[in-house]
Amino acid sequence: MPITDDAKDLQEDLTRLRHDLHRQPEIGLQLPRTQERVLQALDGLPYEITLGKETTSVTAVLRGGNPGGERPAVLLRADMDGLPVQEKTGVDFTSQADGAMHACGHDLHTSMLAGAATLLAEKRHLLQGDVVLMFQPGEEGFDGASYMLREGVLDAAGPRVQAAYGMHVFSSLEPHGTFCTKPGVMLSASDGLEVTVLGAGGHGSAPHSAKDPVTVAAEMVTALQVMVTRQFNMFDPVVLSVGVLHAGTKRNVIPESARIEATIRTFSETSRVKMMEAVPRLLKGIAAAHGVDVTVDYLQEYPLTITDEDETHTAEKVITELFGERRLSRWATPLSGSEDFSRVLAEVPGTFVGLSAVAPGGDPATSPFNHSPYATFDDGVLADGAALYAELAVSRLAALSQAS
Repeated sequence: MPITDDAKDLQEDLTRLRHDLHRQPEIGLQLPRTQERVLQALDGLPYEITLGKETTSVTAVLRGGNPGGERPAVLLRADMDGLPVQEKTGVDFTSQADGAMHACGHDLHTSMLAGAATLLAEKRHLLQGDVVLMFQPGEEGFDGASYMLREGVLDAAGPRVQAAYGMHVFSSLEPHGTFCTKPGVMLSASDGLEVTVLGAGGHGSAPHSAKDPVTVAAEMVTALQVMVTRQFNMFDPVVLSVGVLHAGTKRNVIPESARIEATIRTFSETSRVKMMEAVPRLLKGIAAAHGVDVTVDYLQEYPLTITDEDETHTAEKVITELFGERRLSRWATPLSGSEDFSRVLAEVPGTFVGLSAVAPGGDPATSPFNHSPYATFDDGVLADGAALYAELAVSRLAALSQAS
């Protein structure tokens, strides 16, 4: 039977698992219930399992047929954590955890990789090497991948894995069931900016007797946008969005301080380094011009997600063989989201594949995007995602074995 047919036989189980995970989302690096459900899904399968020491990660190694000697290994990754979002979708398996939701589809990723675990175990005799499954917590701002890298996930099979594959579902962007790829820079780097302007409080009727941090902060917000358009190449874009601007308690009181928080996305290491230098210089200059103090914390978060060209072509070949060319979309430009799977791809060749989980017939242009409290993801893509995960491992191990 084709692996897609085997995967379809798992659809009901994968849907049940996904709904269970969706009802009980967990946030951050400690996901005990999610870890328990993953372990239940792997129970009885011939995997060597290692649990994280600092997090509730799960690393599972499947030894292929005819073990012994130096053997190639590949890695498949799924993130497991939810978001601090209050769900408003109205689905019958809505989150039961107040203020938490699987708004980015990680419940689907986890379920698809669990399905791939079953498919690969059934085809163990065909594997010409070993497979490492990376069930990762803490992708949403907690850098969970770095914890698993420090604990040796890339070397879990013995020799370092020679290829790594991740997948991410989307609740918009592309028509239902479309797989998305891009060689090279696929996702932006993500950094954080935290700024505190320190002035001197006073009465709103006498601003000359105070040092108003509010007007300075407002100038900074505008100046940051102007700087992006005047100091950076439009063909190497930079995105800077202020999400927090806070000061004061009453309209006739000049506060002592004002706070700015922003997210910064860059698409080249050159622009990223330049932003790290330009932003503090600009903000300190404005503060000095107004006679106030400022603290600037530029927080490096996730690096660029850069896919390997050959591994991306491998994934595209597998996608078209399994599902046909009409199901594949190669992006011309990167997406301005960011991912800590970038840390894995910085260590070993690999690629990242998008999969549209827009409802069949839904409009991807108007569907709520990932992270929205209204974002919905169609269960119908679960079997296809599991099949792709599994076939990527089978086919890549075969190629690596022949090349050795």
